[in-house]
Amino acid sequence: MTSSPHDSPDSDSSALPGNGPALTRQEFDVLFDTVRAWGRWTPADRGAWNRVTPDHVRRATALVRTGTTVSMGLPWNTVPGPDNGRPALHYMSDLGDVEAPEPSCHKDFIAADYHGKGVSHLDALSHIAYRGQLYDGRTAREVVDAAGAHFGAVSSLGALVTKGVLLDLPAVLGANWLEPGRAVHAEDVLAAEKALGVTIGDGDAVLLRSGHFRRRAELGAWNPDAASAGFHAEAMPLLAERGIALLGGDGDSDVRPSPVEGLHSPVHALAVTAMGVPLLDNLDLEALSAACADAGRYAFLMIVAPLNIPGGTGSPVNPIAVL
Repeated sequence: MTSSPHDSPDSDSSALPGNGPALTRQEFDVLFDTVRAWGRWTPADRGAWNRVTPDHVRRATALVRTGTTVSMGLPWNTVPGPDNGRPALHYMSDLGDVEAPEPSCHKDFIAADYHGKGVSHLDALSHIAYRGQLYDGRTAREVVDAAGAHFGAVSSLGALVTKGVLLDLPAVLGANWLEPGRAVHAEDVLAAEKALGVTIGDGDAVLLRSGHFRRRAELGAWNPDAASAGFHAEAMPLLAERGIALLGGDGDSDVRPSPVEGLHSPVHALAVTAMGVPLLDNLDLEALSAACADAGRYAFLMIVAPLNIPGGTGSPVNPIAVL
């Protein structure tokens, strides 16, 4: 079953969402320059992950109380659909009949064109260029070629262990989900902090739950490139001021349609290219939402360990929260 982006069950009678206000490219460029953090860290291609020090890690581990662990990666999706135009691959390469008979061995093959809507993944700093430049002002054509990325590769990031913060907007609003196309603004972030009893701080990983996968489960898939809830570009200065290290959600962080003239992914450009903040896309945050509600707190230890792919522009990933 598929649905229109604005179909919703009778129990959710919220008004149709808005992705505005609209921004011109000139207004966006002012935002870009406001949040830009070039020339700030060494090594530069780790970007904002340089914010996270051993002290940040120790403080994050102190958030562990019950030991409850929650994974956020989607199941490996091999089924085509409106939100999975390039399905992942999985097939068996050995059914116990290839090698010597004992012990028998079963092997399989996996592959994914993961930068899309069907795979939970991390965007490294080589993934997004704006005006021909990657983060830190590197010229994209000079450092990304057919062999891969020679700056900002996912292999430069390593693992991240830090405090995670879940901005559970449907829980704050008393809704099942945010409708596709609904923009999240700075005032929404501040209201969520107050309602959920959390404060976003230096080196934090911030996750936005829109209820995307609850909506998908109840109404069916739609094309999130056409309409999805996410941050408005004007929310990014607040997150930059707080000094976040990572941004993610159950969408791809951008509200769609884009409110910025001639720019399809403005939050990607602001986070990755201007701020040096990697992104986590397509996370399943439903179990984490339930675990945080049960625990009565929305901050937790977060672990992100992307694959070590030299030259990679990102990686499939299964982040873990520990409460």
